[in-house]
Amino acid sequence: MKRILTMLAAFALSTAAAFAHDYTAGDLFIHHPASRATLPGQPVGGGFMTVTNKGTEADRLVSVTAPDVSDDVQIHEMAVTDGVMTMRALKDGLEIPAGATVELKSGGFHLMFMAIKHPLKEGERIKATLNFEKAGPVEVEFAIGAANPAASHGDDHHGAHGDGENDHGGDGQ
Repeated sequence: MKRILTMLAAFALSTAAAFAHDYTAGDLFIHHPASRATLPGQPVGGGFMTVTNKGTEADRLVSVTAPDVSDDVQIHEMAVTDGVMTMRALKDGLEIPAGATVELKSGGFHLMFMAIKHPLKEGERIKATLNFEKAGPVEVEFAIGAANPAASHGDDHHGAHGDGENDHGGDGQ
């Protein structure tokens, strides 16, 4: 019985590790970079995560590279002002204020993998480098969740919020 409990505990820990993955760079804590599986013919994918700055100085996410997936990864902001949705690339990057957490999610700040080289498949991972102004480059992997967030079986990570928003004109991201 003790052996079975030990095996179950080990399995639970390994399963949790497969879904939640975190990275640290200097004062920055990067929690669960994730994306969603793409639909046939879909040209773009989204990237989501949270970044917490535990330091006393702001930092800035200035660029992202993911050469195996896209030659053009953009940092975007989506906002609704007076009932009008706007989306724009943040040419100067995304500030991570000192002592703050910035969430990249559907309907707000997020990454866009433009002109993807192949479909993103559920269960796979995307290797990428997050380039910060002060913390420097950070190698991460984006876990690919279900294309339909509701199909994620209760997994409440950023790649599968269940918020159902479609903020890219039919791309499912």
